Amino acid sequence: MKNIEDINKEEIKKLLANKSITDFNPGDTVKVNVRIIEGKKQRIQAYEGVCIAKKNRGINSAFTVRKISFGEGVERVFQLYSPNLDSIELIRSGKVRRAKLYYLRDRKGKSARINEKIKKKIGLDLPKKEDSVKIEASISEKSQDKKEDLKK
Repeated sequence: MKNIEDINKEEIKKLLANKSITDFNPGDTVKVNVRIIEGKKQRIQAYEGVCIAKKNRGINSAFTVRKISFGEGVERVFQLYSPNLDSIELIRSGKVRRAKLYYLRDRKGKSARINEKIKKKIGLDLPKKEDSVKIEASISEKSQDKKEDLKK
């Protein structure tokens, strides 16, 4: 006989086969695209805000997104593996030091802001020493050519 945990893991694998869920944490600004069914029509509605809480409970995982709409704070809880959840886009990564950001409920304006986490690119896009020497040499040659042209 299987445990409930094993059954939940199998269900999660089935659900993730159809869609991919981006990894995000509390403090991140996310855009959640939700399927809305109105009568016979179906559409996708975006809900963008700051993730203030995340509950990792296997198939029952959920996260809370908070946004300010017309000066009023609105929170919405989404089930992570729900079929109504179309996609999750990560807009900004926030730099926070706690898992639940419920203190944002009492704040508004500048005090409710969250600093952005800057991800370092290590070893990428850095020119090699040889390349930088060649670039400097070519720049100095061009500047000398321009000086000679000006003298003539």
